[in-house]
Amino acid sequence: MAAKVFEGLGKLGLGLAVVGGVVNSALYNVDAGHRAVIFDRFRGVQDTVVGEGTHFLIPWVQKPIIFDCRSRPRNVPVITGSKDLQNVNITLRILFRPVTAQLPRIFTSIGEDYDERVLPSITTEILKSVVARFDAGELITQRELVSRQVSEDLTERAATFGLILDDVSLTHLTFGKEFTEAVEMKQVAQQEAERARFIVEKAEQQKKAAVISAEGDSKAAELIANSLATAGDGLIELRKLEAAEDIAYQLSRSRNITYLPSGQSVLLQLPQ
Repeated sequence: MAAKVFEGLGKLGLGLAVVGGVVNSALYNVDAGHRAVIFDRFRGVQDTVVGEGTHFLIPWVQKPIIFDCRSRPRNVPVITGSKDLQNVNITLRILFRPVTAQLPRIFTSIGEDYDERVLPSITTEILKSVVARFDAGELITQRELVSRQVSEDLTERAATFGLILDDVSLTHLTFGKEFTEAVEMKQVAQQEAERARFIVEKAEQQKKAAVISAEGDSKAAELIANSLATAGDGLIELRKLEAAEDIAYQLSRSRNITYLPSGQSVLLQLPQ
């Protein structure tokens, strides 16, 4: 009796395991920010896009293909030429996501790795086309205009493949070695020219100052000559007296100077 009971329980457990396996294989989950496309072995890719959550399918007959529909970044480096034939190294940063309603077409015509197949090619095409309209100097001074033009053209081109570009920006822009050296030499030449101009202006100012000083000295000499001609030698004698007075005052304050009375050549009454 007990053997029959255990045998029955074993069959029941086996049946439950089989049913559980079948049910588990008939369920699949679509995570947040993702969408699913159903591939049917008999009818092909279905046009319906499955949203987030847990869903049923026919085991073995149907297979879910999960797509990430959130914005994802991608850097695309490109080497191209400017209008004046300068080599330009550009890196474009793109935030992209697929159009949810077009996921069946994307999977059928491009595949799950649509970003690898589409973005590098169309980015290179658009960058080469836009950069060729500007010379090297304009790429630097009009970078915002270049970035906007690239964004508009690339967004329009990506839409034909069912892709949405949320952001397009130029993150890196450099030129070839020859152009960089030419720019550095030009900057050095401009600095030398500015220095030479400063030296010339300084010399001109010094020249003007010397002329003004000479004119002042000449005017002063002229005034002194006129004064002497008018007042005679009185002014000179006055200046001599003032100078003698100043010298006598300075000598009187010195301890090393001794005055002798008039007509006496030696000191008298020196202390013992």
